[in-house]
Amino acid sequence: MRDDGSRDKQPALSEVRQEVAHALLPTAWGEFVIYGFEQTRGGGEHLALVMGDLTTAAPLLARVHSECLTGDALFSRRCDCGAQLAAALQRIGEVGRGALIYLRQEGRGIGLLNKLRAYRLQDEQGIDTVEANEALGFAADARDYAPAGTMLRSLGITRVRLMTNNPRKMEGLRRAGVEIVERLPLLTGRNSYNHAYLSAKAAKFGHLFD
Repeated sequence: MRDDGSRDKQPALSEVRQEVAHALLPTAWGEFVIYGFEQTRGGGEHLALVMGDLTTAAPLLARVHSECLTGDALFSRRCDCGAQLAAALQRIGEVGRGALIYLRQEGRGIGLLNKLRAYRLQDEQGIDTVEANEALGFAADARDYAPAGTMLRSLGITRVRLMTNNPRKMEGLRRAGVEIVERLPLLTGRNSYNHAYLSAKAAKFGHLFD
């Protein structure tokens, strides 16, 4: 932890503009509309992939996914991120209606290069993912879910069936004005390389691997 106690501080709520661009996005799981949003503070850019009719009153199947380049694009087995991303898009495609919010918050908010530094500390010192982030002077989890809430509301989505194992994500969305009607576990991607990582998330973040 830094001397200023920043580990214990909650991330500042950030705002995003109304969507600034959108286009069709055909995928292996069906055709989505992809919306781009720009964060008004910090310059972040986030995405929403939406499928189906958003005007009905039924709560929407949704996933809020934080960027993980190593897992999402490079197929790393150190985490379960890529598997969760694919599983969420597959579920939405099967239902034909849903939204995936993709937040550019790499490494639980510390950025890609710092995430690689944290990986190296884990490899060399045998510490877990939380301890590595803190050893680098960062919060264990610096993500901010307020942009996801703003993005969902701007698309007219206020009630969701959320695919997540993370209770902090649920609380963050509730604070951002989104009703969580149901939590749907997203249990996939466990392997011999990420067993300790997932165990640390359960023990230190309260992730629900039920």
